[in-house]
Order: sequence, then C-alpha cells, then structure tokens
Amino acid sequence: MTIVVQAAHPTVYGENGVVVAHDLEACNAGIEILKAGGNAVDAAVAVSYAMAVTHPQAGNLGGGGFMLIQMADGSKFAIDYREMAPGNAHRDMYLDDSSQVIPGLSTRGGLAVGVPGTVAGLQLALDKFGLLSRKKVMKPAIRLAKKGFHIPYDLAYSFGWLNRAAEGYDETRRIFCRNGEIYMPGELFKQPDLAKTLRLIQKKGNAGFYSGPVAEALVKSSAAKGGTITLEDLSNYEPHIREPAKGTYRGFDVLSMPPPSSGGIALISMLNMLEPMNFDSVGWHSAQHIQMMAEVEKRAYADRSVWLGDPDFFEVPQEKLLSKAYATLRMMDYDSLSITPSDSVYPLNDSDLAEIDLTGYESEETTHYSVVDKWGNAVSLTTTLNWSFGSYVTVEGYGFLLNNEMDDFSSKPGEPNSFGLIGNEANAIEPKKRMLSSMTPTILTKDGKVVLVVGAPGGSTIITTVLQVINNMVDYGMPLQDAVNAPRFHHQWRPDLINYGPRAISPDTAELLRNMGYELVPRSAYGEVNAISRDQIFGGWIGAPDYRLSSHAAAY
Repeated sequence: MTIVVQAAHPTVYGENGVVVAHDLEACNAGIEILKAGGNAVDAAVAVSYAMAVTHPQAGNLGGGGFMLIQMADGSKFAIDYREMAPGNAHRDMYLDDSSQVIPGLSTRGGLAVGVPGTVAGLQLALDKFGLLSRKKVMKPAIRLAKKGFHIPYDLAYSFGWLNRAAEGYDETRRIFCRNGEIYMPGELFKQPDLAKTLRLIQKKGNAGFYSGPVAEALVKSSAAKGGTITLEDLSNYEPHIREPAKGTYRGFDVLSMPPPSSGGIALISMLNMLEPMNFDSVGWHSAQHIQMMAEVEKRAYADRSVWLGDPDFFEVPQEKLLSKAYATLRMMDYDSLSITPSDSVYPLNDSDLAEIDLTGYESEETTHYSVVDKWGNAVSLTTTLNWSFGSYVTVEGYGFLLNNEMDDFSSKPGEPNSFGLIGNEANAIEPKKRMLSSMTPTILTKDGKVVLVVGAPGGSTIITTVLQVINNMVDYGMPLQDAVNAPRFHHQWRPDLINYGPRAISPDTAELLRNMGYELVPRSAYGEVNAISRDQIFGGWIGAPDYRLSSHAAAY
C-alpha cells in the first residue's frame, strides 16, 4: 500500500525545510538555521538548545536523548546521549534495610540524577554531521534566554503547579515560579543564568559544561539534595554513535532507535507481527482492529520487560527480536476472535517468567521534534528530563534543571519502577550504565528517500503511539495530519488493560471488547506526535504537529 502523504489542506508546507516541535519559538530557531545554510542536523541542534530555554519541563541541558539521522546520501546513524549512572551507583541504592524500594528516592532530589548527556550528544552531532559552527547554531537559544520570550498558556500552567510541587527546591522556585509570584500567560520570561550557561557552552563546547564552573555547580547542587555525581563522572561521559534498529513494513524501510532505547526493537517487532494481517476488511478502530493491535502490543512489551537494556552491559538478542521469523513464532497462539490474557504471555515465550508482576505509572514529560532540509536529510530526535521538570534540582547560578532518569532503571529487578513498565537484570543499576528508555524516534524511507519522520513523548505509550501513526498511514491510507490527530489506545502487557484516549473507542465497540475479556480504562489524550512527510504533489515537505497538545510547526 502507498502512503498517502498529503491532506486536503496541509497545515504546514515547506519546499526547503520543515521543523515540527512542541514550541513555536524553537521551530523558528530551526528554520533560522536552515535559512542560514545549515542542514537538518544543525537545525535539530538549534531546536534542542532553544527547547532547553522555552520548554523546561522536558527540553534540557541536564538530561539526555536520542537522535536518529538519515542523510540524503542514504547513510544512517543513531546518536545515543542517554544519561548514565554515576560511578558510585549500585543496584541496591534505592532499597531500605528490608530490601524494599524507598518511595521517591529515585524520582526527586540529587540521588535521582543521572549524568547528563545532552550537551555532549549535540556536540557530537554537529562535529560529525553538521555544516555550521556551534557559535552559529546556539545563537537563537542564547537570544531567547537573554531577551526572553512570552510564556504560553501551557507553560504558565506548569509553572503554577511546580510552585506547589517543588517546595524545598528554592532555586527551582526562584527561577521558574518567581518565589511564589506566579507567571501569567503572555508575560516575558528572561533567564540570565541560563543564558550565561549557554554562552559558556557556545564558547568552550563540552568543556564549558562538563568541567569548570558549570560542572562544579552541578556537582554541588546535586550533592546539596543528596546526590553523588562527581566531577569525574561528568568528565568521563561520552555519547555513542550506534547502528540504528532496522526493519521493513509493507515495502517501506523502517529506521528507529536501538538499545538502550527499547523503542526501535519493540516498534519493529510489532510491525513484523502486524505485517501478515490484512486490514482491507477491518474497520479502523473497530473491535477487530483494536484486538489485533492490543495482542501485538502485549507480546512486544512482554519481551521488553526482560530482554532489553544497555547493550554495553547486557547482550540484547536484537537480531532475534527484529526477525520476521520470530514475529511469526510470537503470534502462533494468536486468535483473532479472543483475548490472550497477559498472564499467559511470557517474555520470549519463557513460562518461567510467568510470575512477574507490574503496576505503576510512567511519566510522559518527554519531548520530540522532527526536522528535514532541502537536501533530503532528516532528523528524528527525542529528549527528556524524565518527569516534568526532572528531579526539581536546578543548578544554582546556572539556571538549568537536572533529570531524574535514575528511576528508569529497575530499582529492584522484578519490581516495577514508577513508570508502569518492568525491567529485570538487563536494566539493573550499575555504575556508568545507561537506563532503558521507551523513546522511539523513527524514520520511514522508500527507495532510499525519506517518506516519514515521526516520534512522540508519552512514557510507556511512546512506542504504541508511533506504531499507530504508521498503521494509520500505511494500512488505512490516512493523510499525515489525520494520522497524527487520530485518537489512540495503548496496551503494555501489564497491567492487563487497554487505555484509550477521548473518542478512541465508541460505546458499542467498547462493549464488544469487554465481551471478549478486555478491561478498558479511559484516560486523557497522550503522545504529542510531531511528524513530517514528503509531499508527493509539489515535492516539498508537510509538517504535522499534534494540535491537541500545543505542538507547532514552521517551514520555508
């Protein structure tokens, strides 16, 4: 089936380039760099630094992320700048004397902070694949921090609840909550401390962040809230260029993020399971459609729970998990007329793992942006602090928040973290190890040319969100904006239920699914998809922001 990439009235069209991100100021920063002669990588770096200014809930200097790159010449790269555990971290660091997980220790304060990777990752991207200097691509972000920007409604709202939630984190409340005098929508927000930090990075690169006064302040601020990150941890951090996870789906090449993200392997595994299914006679979001998707999703998430982690520490069976033969084996017990209970779905079909239990919640405060340029280069980039505003620890005098990514490890193998996802030995805490992630930056190509650039925030729902956008386009022929705007649902093996957003499941369909044995739980909209597709009419690019959740796009 051919992807239909044009809507009747595309919201954003660009002949030379498109940027889609949460924040309009950041989109404009990317377009500014494209117009200045930069490529998609340069623009993505500019957007990332701008998002550290305008979207402090998830945009960051003190976090990490994944950048997926498809160059116009067909070369493909995955840059891993995920945070890593400090050198003195250990697998029992969040357990009490009775070996029980201490609530909150891995989510708030200094002990929750992993060694940040964003600055090093962005520098690596520029060095290897960019055209412009660091000085040039950082100018828009520095201008936004120094001169300020007008606070959008959603950010003002977030600052309001942060003021209550961050009690005891004085530096965070001073900068983002004006010591309790809440910012109103539309007010000008200037960040001189952050501008100072950005200028140091602009001048010195990694040395401006991982050593010197910024690094010293980071260590001190983390330690003041119980953290153990050292100057040696910072100086030892290195991003990695990895081989992307690769697959095919109905004639399209699928490129996504490899471990330590679980996203690419789980996505491609699910697509492999779906490929033999025929959607031609299956109504979109009918009971049969939702059943097909839910059964595929629960099998992939079961595998994720045990077999995915940092590949530098754990031998991930990636070749097997990505193979179409394994997908066929995985679906041998699938029945299109009934439910397969999650307690009879085992990781890699290993019944010895049947007793794993899972409860909890996964933060959705990640952010994703997609970028393409006039040459056909494309970047799909997802970055995060983990929870909204991360650990609540702000580096004193330098204006940036630190992540709480340590909670993405399995604090106790076999026990759930706060995310609603489970991990075991593959994701146990070890010094210098990178924690597992659900982030799923993805690119689809046809005959070597980029067709779709996509990704989303949403915690454990990221992978199924990207899956459903692809399913909407490839299997149901939706234009990109429709595929992005369509309501979504989610199954992650355990808990054994289907979450669904507004208007995702009609009442009569819900009744049919309940009669099959599914438990349905409504929830708010999720997965702020930011996508770009190639336009087959005029030859340029179409940007599709997720308007339900305040996304934006810019083009030229």
